[in-house]
Amino acid sequence: MSVPVFTVEDVTKIYRTGEVEVYALRGANAVLYEGELAVMLGPSGSGKSTLLNILGGLDVATSGRVTFRDTDLTSAGERQLTRFRRDYVGFVFQFYNLIPSLTALENVALVTEISRDPMRPQEALAMVDLADRMEHFPAQLSGGEQQRVAIARAIAKRPDVLLCDEPTGALDSTTGITVLKALETINDTLGTTTAIITHNAGIQKMAHRVFSFVDGKIVNMTMNDTRLEPEELTW
Repeated sequence: MSVPVFTVEDVTKIYRTGEVEVYALRGANAVLYEGELAVMLGPSGSGKSTLLNILGGLDVATSGRVTFRDTDLTSAGERQLTRFRRDYVGFVFQFYNLIPSLTALENVALVTEISRDPMRPQEALAMVDLADRMEHFPAQLSGGEQQRVAIARAIAKRPDVLLCDEPTGALDSTTGITVLKALETINDTLGTTTAIITHNAGIQKMAHRVFSFVDGKIVNMTMNDTRLEPEELTW
């Protein structure tokens, strides 16, 4: 883990409503390295999702600096951020955002049709163990299967980074572990730098590194010398 992918320097994010200012981030600092699986842990409102959105080019910092490799995202315009999101970033959210009228295969194919160097949709679905479900519609799939389709859709364009915001938040523990296994497989097989946001402390034990958030700050970073497999996790 010697090559930085993201560098976050003294990042502050303020949301303003009229005269009211809400600090979502208060001087966050972090580095994410190529090929690592990082967990960002903290309670709701601690700034995790705000930082993830800034890393993914969905939002911009109020102050401070964020770089992706040699690109300064802080000063990037909307067109540059759009290209960055399209070419380099895969997103997985708590809710699956699948198109109900399309099969799993068709949902994934939507992304591959506009990507630079996509994998075949069938290959992406096979990576998340859904080769036998690709012709099913979302309503015919369980919550965990739908989330794995969303993961396949995110990785089908071969992103450099995969940003996951509470990917198991709507799932029970058994189904959540299946989803985490899919994320670990992608990290191991493709070397995709992966960040998982969660308020679930049990998930941190599968990470290379854990960033702990409190009140808009990263207050601690720890490394796991021994990582657990997803099926060994308890919560």
